[in-house]
Amino acid sequence: MDRKTIDCRDYPSESGCTVSISADSEDELVEAAAQHAVQVHGHEDSPELRAMLRDGMKTGAPAA
Repeated sequence: MDRKTIDCRDYPSESGCTVSISADSEDELVEAAAQHAVQVHGHEDSPELRAMLRDGMKTGAPAA
């Protein structure tokens, strides 16, 4: 099974966040990334946020 990754460096942010999150399941990754987006970036947890995160997933290890 390929790991799925979401990397904050792929999205513009005022903080310049460099966090990268990865997991084996898409659902687990979306949950962790949504929590990060809410707690760190002040986003509202919504179906739209989760859809954006799911669309932004990449397969494989994060870039160094």
